[in-house]
Amino acid sequence: MKYNVVFFFTDQQRYDTTGMAHNPCGLTPNFDRMAMDGAYAEYAFTPQPVCGPARAALQTGKYATATGNFHNGVVLSREHKTMADYFNEAGYDTGYIGKWHLAEGRHAIPRDQRGGYQWLLGANSLEHTSTAYDTLVYDNDNNPVRLPGYRVDALTDAAIRYIDDKKDSGKPFFLFLSFLEPHFQNCFDDFPAPDIYKNIPAGYMPPDLGSLKGTAWEHLGGYYGMVKRLDEALGRIRDCLKSLHMEENTILIFSTDHGCHFKTRNKEYKRSCHESSVRIPLAFYGGPFTSGGKLREKVSLVDLAPTLLDACGIPVPEDMQGRSIMPWIRREITTPSHKDIFIQISESQVGRAIRTDRWKYSVEAFDKSPSRDPGSMEYTETFLYDLEHDPYELHNLIESEAHRKVCEILAEKLKKCMAEAGEAVPVIHFVAKHKIGKLLVSDEDAMA
Repeated sequence: MKYNVVFFFTDQQRYDTTGMAHNPCGLTPNFDRMAMDGAYAEYAFTPQPVCGPARAALQTGKYATATGNFHNGVVLSREHKTMADYFNEAGYDTGYIGKWHLAEGRHAIPRDQRGGYQWLLGANSLEHTSTAYDTLVYDNDNNPVRLPGYRVDALTDAAIRYIDDKKDSGKPFFLFLSFLEPHFQNCFDDFPAPDIYKNIPAGYMPPDLGSLKGTAWEHLGGYYGMVKRLDEALGRIRDCLKSLHMEENTILIFSTDHGCHFKTRNKEYKRSCHESSVRIPLAFYGGPFTSGGKLREKVSLVDLAPTLLDACGIPVPEDMQGRSIMPWIRREITTPSHKDIFIQISESQVGRAIRTDRWKYSVEAFDKSPSRDPGSMEYTETFLYDLEHDPYELHNLIESEAHRKVCEILAEKLKKCMAEAGEAVPVIHFVAKHKIGKLLVSDEDAMA
């Protein structure tokens, strides 16, 4: 069966904004219901915590090493086919609404830089063409179009019109709906919630934001207001599909490009290996995902292109570096593979990290340029976190003598991930050893 697909994509949304991730503020009842009725990836991650590179990885199923999109401002080469290309070949109508961030410039998107999407209403850098109540996008012929309402609502209205227009077309469709929220508004360095939620207090401060210096005390209330309106928009999309009797034959997927650490880890909001930057919300509903349950397998954005192709019966290309999670959804595999998550970091540092079930291990090339150098042949380790005992990454164990064996094992695992992504295997320099603590870690624990 050729399912329709609607991809609901937010920008810079922390994983712990949702009720499913134990946020107590009630911001996401629609996401939570979708996750409970469908399939919920409890451990989902971005492979590159920067807007453009994350989107390139998502669209192609390939790491930045393969696409060349290792920092913002790089045009996605047509040498690398996207989800849209494969859905086009399978007889789908493909549409894109909102922020693209994979073309040149900030405004209209040249037709040959749209990643194969047949129809488009958007802007390459939506944060530079619009503000919260002044949404300027470009139509399929690159004419400027102003949409009324709060920006989230304006794009949602356009998506509902698109879905309604396609209901009787006789062809399945793939719609990618890409919001800017809850990303900050660049020109103000602010998080502009809809007016009705502007002065609502945050209510809950995640431990990392409360413990570390940053802007969360100033910005979290607005950020939560944006998340709440996005969730209301998700509910509207589900209502639209239900009213058109398309809810079960349409795969709805919700995710984001990266998280937000509110200047606690560096001088801006992302571009770090920490969970606040790399862990993301991810849920599916419809088709084979209905009643899929909670998925314990770790999932990367690079896995979503092969997953959606597989779910729709479209062959997964061999050059995709991500892997489909459909064997777990179909219960063909019932236990986690314990596959590690590989993270490439640019713009703030030339860095690499690995996230296992228990550990986060990160390295950096201090002599390389974060904006010019895609990688390095030498790195020095910088972080080790025991996520079982320190889930908010407040205690760096990289200099702990008791954890030296863990670092050695994780360094080899990281090298393996780098090689699988197409990178040359580097030298990783260990930091000076200091005796911190007396915790002994077994080889078995280190491999987790």
